[in-house]
Amino acid sequence: MPAPDVAALLAELERAAPEVAEPARVAVEWLTGGEALETISQLDVCEFLWYTLPLKVSGDHAVIAGALSRLLRLGGMERYAALCDAPLTLTILRTYAEDGEEAGAHAYHQALEGTGVLPPDVEELSWSSIMGPEELGAHVACAAALELALVSGVDTPRDALTRRWLTEPRAELGGDCWLHRVHGERLNRWVLGRGSARRELAQPFEVRLHAPIAMPDEPVLEPLRWLLEMDRIPLTAKFNLARALVVEATERYGWEVMTSGVPRSEAEVPALVTLRKIAVDELRALERTGRRLGRTPGSTALLADRAKLWQAATITLLTPGTGEHDFEVSVREAALMLLADGTPLRTEDLRRRVADVVNGEGWRAASGGAVNSLDLAAPLAELQRRLDAFNLRVSCSRQAPWQLSAAGQAAALAALRTQALRPRQYAGI
Repeated sequence: MPAPDVAALLAELERAAPEVAEPARVAVEWLTGGEALETISQLDVCEFLWYTLPLKVSGDHAVIAGALSRLLRLGGMERYAALCDAPLTLTILRTYAEDGEEAGAHAYHQALEGTGVLPPDVEELSWSSIMGPEELGAHVACAAALELALVSGVDTPRDALTRRWLTEPRAELGGDCWLHRVHGERLNRWVLGRGSARRELAQPFEVRLHAPIAMPDEPVLEPLRWLLEMDRIPLTAKFNLARALVVEATERYGWEVMTSGVPRSEAEVPALVTLRKIAVDELRALERTGRRLGRTPGSTALLADRAKLWQAATITLLTPGTGEHDFEVSVREAALMLLADGTPLRTEDLRRRVADVVNGEGWRAASGGAVNSLDLAAPLAELQRRLDAFNLRVSCSRQAPWQLSAAGQAAALAALRTQALRPRQYAGI
């Protein structure tokens, strides 16, 4: 059966119900963007009715939705027509009109999730709210597959179907899969970030980060594993780690102590403070109950799977710390790129080279001037503490040059890859 022709449908509507022909034309132009009517999906119709129409199209929205329903029915697209005059659609349009954009958008997102055609986030990919062409193509393809499964009565979970659609080779992609396409697009966008100095630094990583970073064969992240394996860790009356444990940790991992002699509390061992913070606040692997730190169910899963522990820990090298924002993450990101080859760098040289990168990106100091070494001290110190907490530097001494161990180099690449492939979101989402 040939696809319905929009011009012919509008002409027929003009003859049968001239009063709705113009709003139908407006609606179908917004809905299809000039493409053939056969290209639209249920997701397209829902997004037009519940988002585009109330926010971007002028006129009586209920009338426009009803006119589109008439046109779609003429074209034999009954399922989509039913969405146009469904009570849910009228309720969402009324919510926008009476309660404002935020309430309307909330109702739209809830309704869209309920359709079953919205591709969910899966372990392999979290969707961006700002999509490039490849990701948009993948999203549209997955939504169409989910819609077809619903119409056909296929009883396959959405996440399983989305994962399969993303990872299976596709003939229309020349044997490639959508996941590779999306990753390639995100990686390229990350490499081409702001500023010539950063682009020059990041360019070699487009190849280095293309495939997942192999986890080292030898034992890694030993401080973290040591802390998690203890379970029910005793705390002092002020909820600090017991002194005996602090001394043991310092001797085990060669961590620097901020005072002379044997440390009296964890506050004197910055790497240990950071390790505890990461385990509790970022990995959610430990939680305090009374005067003890105990393992969470999540920590059991991490300890049982080396790869999962490695992935979760390396991500934290670029996780914003308390009070940190995009600037501090950019500083740490540039530093990891400079250190990823294992070349030793003196602190002053590292700060100078990182300053060149972040100034080229357009970052400025609080005073409005160029970023200098003093502005970099805090974010680089945070990176140093995180590297030392996982025992990823050759030496934990403040006087020693910055140099990553072999495991540290792999961890840096893993963190950078995660950063490059992260979903791109609007501020606040």
